[in-house]
Amino acid sequence: MLIAALHGLTAVCSLLASYLLRFEFVIPASETGLLLKALPLAVAAKVIILHLAGCDHGGWRYTSVVDLKRLLIGNVAASAFYAALSYAVVGAGFPRSVYVIDLLVCFLLTAGARMSVRLYCDGLLKPAPRIAEKQVLLYGAGAAGMTLMREILSNPSLGYRVLGFLDDDNRKRGVNIMGATVLGTGREAARIVERFQRRNRQVDEIVIAMPSATGRQMVEALANCRAAGVSCKTVPSMGGLLTGKVLTRQIRDVSVVDLLGRDPVHLDESVIRESIQGRVVMVTGAGGSIGSELCRQISSFQPGRLILFERAESDLFRIHLDLRNQFPDVSLVPQIGDIRERQLVDEVVRHYGVDSIFHAAAYKHVPMMEAHLLEAVKNNIVGTRNVVEAALQNGVSSFLMISSDKAVNPTNIMGLSKRVAELIVSSMPRPEDRRGTRFVSVRFGNVLGSNGSVVPIFKEQIAAGGPVTVTHPDVTRYFMTIPEAVQLVLQASTMGKGSEIFVLDMGEPVRVVDLARNMIRLSGHEPDEDIEIRFTGLRPGEKLFEELILTGEDILPTYHEKIRIFCGRQKEPEFMTHWLNRLDVLLGRHDEAAVLQHMRQIVPEYEPSEKWQERLGDNTRRVAAV
Repeated sequence: MLIAALHGLTAVCSLLASYLLRFEFVIPASETGLLLKALPLAVAAKVIILHLAGCDHGGWRYTSVVDLKRLLIGNVAASAFYAALSYAVVGAGFPRSVYVIDLLVCFLLTAGARMSVRLYCDGLLKPAPRIAEKQVLLYGAGAAGMTLMREILSNPSLGYRVLGFLDDDNRKRGVNIMGATVLGTGREAARIVERFQRRNRQVDEIVIAMPSATGRQMVEALANCRAAGVSCKTVPSMGGLLTGKVLTRQIRDVSVVDLLGRDPVHLDESVIRESIQGRVVMVTGAGGSIGSELCRQISSFQPGRLILFERAESDLFRIHLDLRNQFPDVSLVPQIGDIRERQLVDEVVRHYGVDSIFHAAAYKHVPMMEAHLLEAVKNNIVGTRNVVEAALQNGVSSFLMISSDKAVNPTNIMGLSKRVAELIVSSMPRPEDRRGTRFVSVRFGNVLGSNGSVVPIFKEQIAAGGPVTVTHPDVTRYFMTIPEAVQLVLQASTMGKGSEIFVLDMGEPVRVVDLARNMIRLSGHEPDEDIEIRFTGLRPGEKLFEELILTGEDILPTYHEKIRIFCGRQKEPEFMTHWLNRLDVLLGRHDEAAVLQHMRQIVPEYEPSEKWQERLGDNTRRVAAV
């Protein structure tokens, strides 16, 4: 109502101003009568038409180009309607030039009022409160940089003062953006910071506002900031910006994930929701790094019940408490148990009527499993068989196992056990007429920040002052974030028809020593100067690089650009049953060499470490006779 009144007042002022301009500020007495007749028509026409055009909505502090465009269209329509009314009521004697002048003046007045409110709210027309300010440079003069600048100007209480922009596009040099100038490129950061210091102005921080930057671009930006001797922070990726939070509240330290430059994952959430919502889902290894993230993302799709199967009591307690706080409406069942206990697994699946199983429980540390072969087999192979059989016997609709890139041409016990687990899963019969269980595996590489990964180990070593230990200068690994891996796992779970091995696109492999150097720089130190990088040599069973496919496997695309299907050789169910029964016998004898030789029968591509080559050489003849 207030805005409509303002529009009416604007119409009066506009028409009076137009008359004054038309008659050079001296209105003849003969025109006064026409003016008085036209005023109520102008007010009525403009109030009505601007209302119909949606120009009387609130939110003037957020006025944008789109709003001005709507305002222009509304004014043109209002002036046309007013001209028609005036011609019909007042007559042809009304000065026609006044219509054009009135349109321009009315638009300028309505647009000016809105922009004045916008400028006032952005802090440009009101005195800023005196608070301690952090003087910053914004690295990136694109959309994110301008949004950040606008938020800083509109909210002085944030405590930021923008001294200028840096941008690697040299064409933007000298461009003024909301009162701040693009001072130069990132490589000139040191010179620009020094220039401010000569003027007794301290640059406290550089904020990297490049949410679409690649890993290489982030590494370069970080190097430029370090060369300037200034700490730097960043804003989230494009996926993070879609959360709708205020951008200034999302300014954070640069992380290793930023340096990898991973593209955001795009999901078909409707399909995932259909497969989870209202259903009973069970996650084994629910307290682990992958298992716990699976539980969080599954909970967001509102399952009917979520079974948290975990043998580590403390880990189970933590994830249950976390989920209960985040998703109070989801029915959670914390279940302490070991996948090696076949009867318990079967009872849990049957009692709760489980519809889907995500099997994430596994031993995964390569050196540890290299020294504990029988435990790796019991957990990763026998445990997987127990969960698979429980799913098959109780009519679970889908079963997904988390595998590893170490299962490809394995050179260690952990990878060998995961490859055998893949063969168990893929040997299960495909469901017919949508009846039965769909068994699939998902294979991916290292996840940043998972338990036992290099990132937390490097963090501890850096915090202790070094040295940071890397096995070999040329060792490379595929990396992805835990949320990204789990998102793709959930997407893959909706694709399987049965017996497939899905492989996630891990991007480009990363040299581990480069990861170590970047983490040292992020901590504010210089590698090999402040903190030593020490090479310790490859561990038993460790490769220089990991693979994601086996020779001879067929590559099939899926509708998701980051998920592919590898259809390799499969074993018949009867063969796997006989093989597993024989494995039980050998495990009962606690004969490591015999168990390992038995696994080599179905994974001939396995290349044992030197330790196991010696053991197998000593026992090959005896194993053959068993």
